[in-house]
This record gives sequence, C-alpha cells and structure tokens, in this order.
Amino acid sequence: MFWVTKFSGIFAAAMLMIVLSPSLQSFPPAEAIRSSHLESYLRFTSQITPNVRLNRFSFRKAPVFRNAGECTSNERRKLGKTGVCDPSLVHVAITLDVEYLRGSIAAVHSILHHSRCPESVFFHFLVSQTNLETLVRSTFPQLKFKVYYFDPERVRNIISTSVRQALEQPLNYARNYLADLLEPCVNRVIYLDSDLVVVDDISKLWSTSLGSKTIGAPEYCHANFTKYFTTSFWSEPRFSGTFSSRKPCYFNTGVMVIDLKKWRRVGYTKRIEKWMDIQKTNRIYELGSLPPYLLVFAGHVAPIEHRWNQHGLGGDNVKGSCRDLHSGPVSLLHWSGSGKPWLRLDSKEPCPLDSLWAPYDLYGFSS
Repeated sequence: MFWVTKFSGIFAAAMLMIVLSPSLQSFPPAEAIRSSHLESYLRFTSQITPNVRLNRFSFRKAPVFRNAGECTSNERRKLGKTGVCDPSLVHVAITLDVEYLRGSIAAVHSILHHSRCPESVFFHFLVSQTNLETLVRSTFPQLKFKVYYFDPERVRNIISTSVRQALEQPLNYARNYLADLLEPCVNRVIYLDSDLVVVDDISKLWSTSLGSKTIGAPEYCHANFTKYFTTSFWSEPRFSGTFSSRKPCYFNTGVMVIDLKKWRRVGYTKRIEKWMDIQKTNRIYELGSLPPYLLVFAGHVAPIEHRWNQHGLGGDNVKGSCRDLHSGPVSLLHWSGSGKPWLRLDSKEPCPLDSLWAPYDLYGFSS
C-alpha cells in the first residue's frame, strides 16, 4: 500500500509523493519508476522485432514467490491438505483473453509480488479460448490455478450494443456466472478486471467483512447515478421503481468481493439475466455489463475502502485521456476506460501513471 498526495493537474503526477508501508518497501516511488523502470521498459520494447511483437503469447517467466513463515497454508501443505477446497486459500477470479492477456498476466504478477502468502492465493481463470493454460503455466510455474471455460453462446443473445465495442464481449459477462463455474466448496471470491495492478497484500481485501451483503466494493455516492440509465428508464416507474426503497450508489464491478454461497442461495444470476432481457427490448442503459449489477445490487453493497479501486486511469470510454490519482492511500490501480497502459507504452506515448503498471509487465522474450 502507498499514500499519494495529489497535486493539481494531470501531469503533476510526475511529482507524486509515495510513502510505502514497511511490508512493501520493494515497490518504488513513481519518480523512480519513471526514471529507471519505464525508460528501460521502452528501450526493451523498441528492440522487439515486428514478428515477435505480433506474438502476443511471448512472456518472460516470473520470479518464484514463496510464503512467509507465518502463513497458515504452510502447515496444511506439509500435511498434504492442499487443493481448491483448502479453507486457508484466497480465491481470485480473472478473465483471460487475447486482447487483455498482457494485462491479466501483469495483474497476477502484482498480486504475487505484494502478497505475504503468495502460495496461498488460488487463481480462477475464466476463458472462452482453450489454448491459454500452457502459457500461464510457463509464465508462473508454481501458480495455484484452474481454468474454467465460459461458453460465449450462454450470453450472446442477451448482450446489447454499448458505447464501446470492447464492452460487448461475452467474456465481460462471465463474472455473472462465477457461482456456477467455480467449485461449490468455494464460498467467497475476489473478482478482478484484467486492466489493474495490486500494490498491497491481497489478503487484506479478502478479509473484508461483507456483513449481510452478497458483494462488497468501493462505492462512489457522489457520482451522478442517473447517468448510468436512459431517460426512458427513469420515466418508466416499473423500471425506476426498483430503486424506490434503496439509496443506490455507483460502484465499479472491476473489483468485487463476492459471497458465492449467498449468491447461489438467492439466485442472483437469474436476476441479472432478467434485466439484460429487458434491455434488449427497452434500451434502459448504454454501458455494457455494469448497469445490470447496479440494478440488482446498488444500495445493497458492503462498502470497501476506496484505496482498493483507484479506477478511471484509462480515461473515458471514448478518448482514453490521462487521469490523475485521487488523494489518499492506494492499494489497487485500475485502468478502467478505453486507454490501456500496455497500448500507450507500446505507442511511446504513455500517461504519467502508466509507469506504475510497467514493472509488472512480463511481455517479451521468454527467459
């Protein structure tokens, strides 16, 4: 985790003051990254030949990450009590696809790098392609993970057009089906988007209390909630009435802690699908997979500290312009929006904060 003092203006990010917690001294300040990691990163990518650059499946092998001595799973491993149902595991779900694979690999790398018990993290990878498991294994030989195939046909007929084509991809909707895809013994999972890095111990997010709620996420109650739905939605009481007994706040679905046991019991997947069906005939929103979550959960979300989703670093959904960080502590950096750090770095026109993503990028020649 680190703290950020915000200065006015986006390019003042070059002067961010970052104070690290004792457990994360290995994460360098932004200026240090910019002057060393980023420059060497840009030199490295410029040396990659066009043929290799077209090979999106070329990743360097990650370092080996081991548990600290006090980790609970150390004793269980000695006793042979390991596997997906091990109650000492932290479960993390991430999608894997060709377009965002580089981001997913960087996200996993960042989680392992900052975890005190990296061998206690189990990754659940959601895919619609069947050729990615070998790549993950070669990049992270010691990783605990399982790959789950999500059939695009399951949602293709209920997906509506969105403001950005990337938001219409079926795999974006796989998170709706985690309760069905994951083993019944997995009662809780952290869902993460592919365009983020974690700079704190993931176990802190895992231990968040959800109370009586099914999902937890950072909420942003100052945001204009009405803009996430169309005028026809708000003018039709049978739709807008769903919020009549709630105090809904916007939350970003790229970082969520989910109680799968409760989700299965209530049947939230069907509730989300119901709103997606309504959208097909009534056009009640414009933004991909987010609005159905707001319709089902907004006002019933366990609030998580904002440090766990410094989102919007990818700019808006059209221009993807550079953004600054919010002031305060930071545990997770999220490039939601149309601008992705790996694309901007490759173009040699990165935003200042893209330098905080670069150290976790494993794209390049295999070692």
